Amino acid sequence: MSPVLLILLAQTQASVGLGIGTVRDPRGSSWSVASLSPALQYAAPTLTLNASGLLAALPHGDWFLQGHADGWATTAPLADGVRLGLEAGWSGSTRTGGAETAAPYAVGEVLWAAPTWGFGLGAGPSAGWINNGTPWVTALHARARTWWRSGRVDWSASVEPTRFLGAWFTDVNAGATLHRGSLTASLWAVRRVSSFYGSKGTVGGFLQVVVTPAAALELAAGGALPDPYQGFPRTQFFSAVIRLAGPRRAARAALPLAPLVPERRGDSSVVRFRFTGARAVAIAGDWNNWAPRPLTAVGDDVWEGTLLLSSGTHRFNLLVDGEWVVPHRVATIADELGGLVALLVVP
Repeated sequence: MSPVLLILLAQTQASVGLGIGTVRDPRGSSWSVASLSPALQYAAPTLTLNASGLLAALPHGDWFLQGHADGWATTAPLADGVRLGLEAGWSGSTRTGGAETAAPYAVGEVLWAAPTWGFGLGAGPSAGWINNGTPWVTALHARARTWWRSGRVDWSASVEPTRFLGAWFTDVNAGATLHRGSLTASLWAVRRVSSFYGSKGTVGGFLQVVVTPAAALELAAGGALPDPYQGFPRTQFFSAVIRLAGPRRAARAALPLAPLVPERRGDSSVVRFRFTGARAVAIAGDWNNWAPRPLTAVGDDVWEGTLLLSSGTHRFNLLVDGEWVVPHRVATIADELGGLVALLVVP
């Protein structure tokens, strides 16, 4: 198999969810659904692509099909941690009886990202269409967002003003995600503020428990605000899904650059890096909640550190003279915060 194909397979994950749930709309009516939800993700250091779908069986023999695709790309660091990013996506739906919708969007951003935090500022067009004779609607969507990591918790917040049909509404979002072993738990809240469209808010949560490497239980509950682009009303929902994932090939054998493999010294691991003219170098990683640990200069611009690490793959970056640096010639991956982290493998 070619190296290029190996790389693509290592960075791609496919899964399918089988679930049930309930949905309740503002009129007080509720209905149960059974669903099939396939998903496909490709993740590389500067590019992430996602595609997902939902096929739901509704009461009275009706069917609902929804699709979503999005992509996120960023440049390599330009200066002082600044990057340029682009996010674009599309959502669409169809239902028994011929009701169809579509909603594309795009956001260009300027990003400042470090291993444990980041900030983005951008704007772009968004649009929507419903096949009931209504013409396409377009809007200007701006976004300011930030994210940071504290221990095992990833936090995020954003403010998103939108100029829609001659009036403004602003969505204020906040969320937190906990990663602990086989468990991932998220909580989020959104408040829509508008003097023209009215103000409203909702909250929600998500829980995933990995049962085996190929199967996970997912629970979700909360509310969804009205979607002005596709005409969806405000709803409340609860769902339970069993998600089955295909095997992911070992990334170490496929990456064009190899992860760093430290020298073993008893129970410890020794790492070395070369930086010409550096005055201070520290290493931080997921093994110590990203707290920088100084390395020792051992001559000829070489910096060394002795770490007590468990076997397996770890993520890390370096702090060189007060600036975060991704090591050269070491394999990297995109992290949850929109930046790059290097990989270290302890046999």
